Amino acid sequence: MRLSVTDSLATVEPAAWDALAGSDPFLRHGFLHGLEDTDCLAPQGWYPQHLLVHDDDQRLVGAMPLYLRDNSYGEFVFDWSWADAYERAGGRYYPKLVTAVPFSPVSGHRLLLAPGAGVEVAALLAGAGVRACEDNALSSWHCLFLREDEKPVFEQAGLLARLGCQYHWFNDGYVDFDAFLAALSSKKRKQIKRERRQVATQNLVVETLVGDAIGAEHWAVFHQFYCSTFHRKWGEPRLTEAFFQSLNERLPGAPVLILARADGHYVAGAFALQGGDTLYGRHWGCTAYHDTLHFELCYYQTIDFCIRNGLARLDAGAQGEHKLARGFVPVKTWSMHWIGDRGFRRAVADFLAREHTALEHYIAGLDAHLAFRQAST
Repeated sequence: MRLSVTDSLATVEPAAWDALAGSDPFLRHGFLHGLEDTDCLAPQGWYPQHLLVHDDDQRLVGAMPLYLRDNSYGEFVFDWSWADAYERAGGRYYPKLVTAVPFSPVSGHRLLLAPGAGVEVAALLAGAGVRACEDNALSSWHCLFLREDEKPVFEQAGLLARLGCQYHWFNDGYVDFDAFLAALSSKKRKQIKRERRQVATQNLVVETLVGDAIGAEHWAVFHQFYCSTFHRKWGEPRLTEAFFQSLNERLPGAPVLILARADGHYVAGAFALQGGDTLYGRHWGCTAYHDTLHFELCYYQTIDFCIRNGLARLDAGAQGEHKLARGFVPVKTWSMHWIGDRGFRRAVADFLAREHTALEHYIAGLDAHLAFRQAST
């Protein structure tokens, strides 16, 4: 087998990459290369260094997304305090290596393996990440939002595990939105109905567009919404309009736009991608405030979309404890971290152990705040 590094997915045949990526839209060649090809990466400090493994017949049998980074923006597993502590102690935290989907806190495979590739290829990729740090005197490597079943490979390579928490919605075989509401407590059911009525009384028209039904004009107006959110909260938007405009071609059938109109003009929108059995809610924005419209577009319309299309799960992104009141449940997420400096590694390991205990306690306590009716005993 042969291990290689590429600084652009333009060098990789899309079909060969996608044969490893499966149905996850964020891992597909069209998404990752789309970010690269539409100027979303380098201006934000993401420099591709993807690892590839070919067998003796030159067939791609393994890959791992990998980026050299000079900051920590757009990762959603926060290590700013680590960077500050390391540099206060005289170290140089950046550049570092990151295995992730840029700007996307979505869990999925980080070791992309051909059927039958086995542990050997996985170990080769994980070991290569460590060696890249050692050979280039990099402080650290961070593998973000991996699947839990991938943890052992990275642990064997010397990475430390970090627990996180998100909130996902699961389809319990609901025939329609009312059936979902019927599963909730009376208080939460009334709250959702009240919020949806508030949208209806504001003379808003909501429409859902999928795939090729999304035109260039829809992408243009949504990008304005997206930028308004960033300008209001975080500053510089990460994704270009060209990226959104390219999605219909790069990921056929995957994009979903939910838009709201008032007086014939679009005033807000939510963007999602569908892949496999999951709808991934990603971005939202508006030009003017409308009461409860965020909940309607980002949660209730997407839940309804999942029910109508037989999707099993809604992953609505990072954070948001308020999702619990709207039928979401806590889900554990995982990241893995290699730290080169032994003393700093011990400090990080101690921090992660304490953080893990606190998070386990926090997640266990969330059961009391779920929206669902308690089973009678």
